[in-house]
Amino acid sequence: MSHNVPWVSQSNHHGMEAAAGRTPALSEPDLYRSVQAILPRERDCHLTGMLRWTLNKKVQNRPDGNSSLVCVVIKELEKAERLDCRKNIIPLLHTLMYAVLQTAHMPAELHKRVYNFCKRLLTFPQPYCSTGLSYSRLMKAECCTPGLMYQRRVVAEQSLKNQHYPFQERVFVFADPEVFSGPLGMLLQADIQASNLGPHGLLTPLDHMSSVIQHSIQAALGPQRCNGPSLVQALRDMGQDVEPYFQEVVATLEQNAKEGCMPGKGGMLGGRLDQLYQEILATARAGPLSCGPLCDSRLPNPEISFHMWTDEEDIRKELYRCVRSSSMSEQFSLSQDPGDPLETSDLLDPPDTPRHSVMSVDSGIERDLPPTTAEAEWYDQMSADLPVSPSADFKCGQEVAGRLSRKGGMKMKPTVSDSMVLMQDTLEEHGGLGGVGEVSRRPLQRQTGGSSTQAARSFSKEPRPFTARIVVMGDDRVLGRLAKAYYGLRKREARKLFLTQKVNLQFYYIPVSASSVKENVAPTKEQCCAFGSYLGMVDPWYNCHIRSLGVTIPELAKKHTNIGQQESLLSDVISYYVRMGREPVRFSIYQVKISFCCLTKEPVEQVFLSHLEMELPEFRRISPAVKEKQQWKTLGDIGGAVVSMNYKRVTLSGRDVDTALSVKMFGAQITAIPSNETEDLNCLTLTLNEAQTKNKSNLEQKIRISYIKIRSLEKRSFTVTLDKDTRRAFKDVQSIEISSCLDPCYCLHKSSHTKPGGTGNGAGLSQYMNRGLPLAINTFSGIIN
Repeated sequence: MSHNVPWVSQSNHHGMEAAAGRTPALSEPDLYRSVQAILPRERDCHLTGMLRWTLNKKVQNRPDGNSSLVCVVIKELEKAERLDCRKNIIPLLHTLMYAVLQTAHMPAELHKRVYNFCKRLLTFPQPYCSTGLSYSRLMKAECCTPGLMYQRRVVAEQSLKNQHYPFQERVFVFADPEVFSGPLGMLLQADIQASNLGPHGLLTPLDHMSSVIQHSIQAALGPQRCNGPSLVQALRDMGQDVEPYFQEVVATLEQNAKEGCMPGKGGMLGGRLDQLYQEILATARAGPLSCGPLCDSRLPNPEISFHMWTDEEDIRKELYRCVRSSSMSEQFSLSQDPGDPLETSDLLDPPDTPRHSVMSVDSGIERDLPPTTAEAEWYDQMSADLPVSPSADFKCGQEVAGRLSRKGGMKMKPTVSDSMVLMQDTLEEHGGLGGVGEVSRRPLQRQTGGSSTQAARSFSKEPRPFTARIVVMGDDRVLGRLAKAYYGLRKREARKLFLTQKVNLQFYYIPVSASSVKENVAPTKEQCCAFGSYLGMVDPWYNCHIRSLGVTIPELAKKHTNIGQQESLLSDVISYYVRMGREPVRFSIYQVKISFCCLTKEPVEQVFLSHLEMELPEFRRISPAVKEKQQWKTLGDIGGAVVSMNYKRVTLSGRDVDTALSVKMFGAQITAIPSNETEDLNCLTLTLNEAQTKNKSNLEQKIRISYIKIRSLEKRSFTVTLDKDTRRAFKDVQSIEISSCLDPCYCLHKSSHTKPGGTGNGAGLSQYMNRGLPLAINTFSGIIN
């Protein structure tokens, strides 16, 4: 059965009903059946995301659809709480908040009911308590200032200029060109472009401003004091005159939210918006003011930019371009200080560009410098009493000005304020597990959600004016490239602070493998989407909505011959993911030092995230059938090389055991992603392919390690491949050394506060910082199982 036929046909049916003007209100039994259908189940979970998208479209095309959905979902949540059915709480809670965000008006009793339920979740374990805390804060602000959530969401996502809420968000989609090639890439790009289309064409900033005004006035006044169709028509007739009212509405709601829910403030908010409502109707010469039905304001998709990820530096360059754009530069200063302007060339150069020192051969005095060619010609003309041409005079002036100017020098040592900013950023993002004996004190369980330590909780995260939501699409290779790009970005920030104070980075992952695209099969653990399988295993809501896209996208590419006219499904799912996926799952980034057999070749340092494979090239040509039939003597001669291994074995007690041995093998795999829930430990797993010899070592099939060094003792080299990416393969390798990747910002802070001759371990605030550099991938609930 086709995976996308049911919901595509339903959406078209509802669209025809809307065109014909027949949009009856949804009944409660119908909504109840739709809500029950979207709950995650073990079977046919790929249909859940489709049904959720269908339900969202269904309530948008009917009057009071979202408000009716809120009533049904809150009943189901209270029922799940009574029956202790926790597996349904997270899906229902996200569905509830997405409906609350788009509801035109909610009674005060319903506001309080939703808020009280979110508060009761604080007594639940993780991740329910963290999700409940986040949503209870939003609902408290929404009860005090109705319409605030919708207003802030649209203002930030659409970059609407105002002076009262200067925060902006941007969504960047980076797709692997080896997976998204041909029709698949065209489909994704066309879908994103179609998401910005409205019923009257391309949505403009004035359309978004009108939506904010409409939703804010309706949410505050309600159906007793506001007529939705009259307000919508009046805003449509105003044209350019909408912007002053938009600024006034934003200022009113933000001022009310700043003052808090004090006695009498709610009436002042309603009175001011009622006054603006009457002015809008009077300006547009609308009909007389009367009560009537309300119109739901459709939440537009955020501004999404699509990129084929061909260069590893594309993410960093796009971030710099957005921050340095005119809209962003008006909100805050881009330079670190007035005397240190930023150089664009330095920001766009690779982070590891060598800077060579050149010894000066002059005195440094301007008059002692040798004249340039233009100056020599100018002096010759002057000495010969010849007329000096204007072009020569201008050229000489340019040369002198160029000689006298000096570019901003590179700071070799950061200031105290820069170091404190980097330290606080590390505490906010990664928690406070660090310092002396970090490995022994660190829990083996993978870190998820917010920071759990007291030191991290004491540093509340400060809001930053720009939020970049980076969505990568592909298999495990694209996440390996993301880890490398993130490490390079942190390394550059440690050298020259620029983005840390201004940009909040959020990472999202949509697994789509090349095999699923070609064969139209769901991604499995044996394929190249181990990350997607793991995230789907720990988060059922992620499994239903995001992991299932690996099958949905090829189906859409086959069925939609006219790509420009299909429903914007993919952009809708991406928008839902970046809005509701706020619980991160952190994966450790590992660093590997690779040494080569050729002594003239310098060692290289690389990072990987999920997988490292090493194998002997000469043994790769032997088939598995031949390996099984050959005796141990024959295989001992051709089937392996003697290597020495020094590694730290991880134990459940937290005490690492140093081990050294020699073993004969023909390859090894080192993985960081567990294959099942029982092995979900934040460490590496070593699997050896040993040769069949008499003295075969009694090693286990899988060894949990935190550090390892492997060196070939014979004149044989091996090949190393990082993150299953053939583009990151290294040949003629003699030894590798793998350890946790240190955060460059932590190394900078530690080196700047280490006394001469001292180790600096555990000194100052560095003991509360995380040494490692984790990559946080946002999901809907984090690790829920």
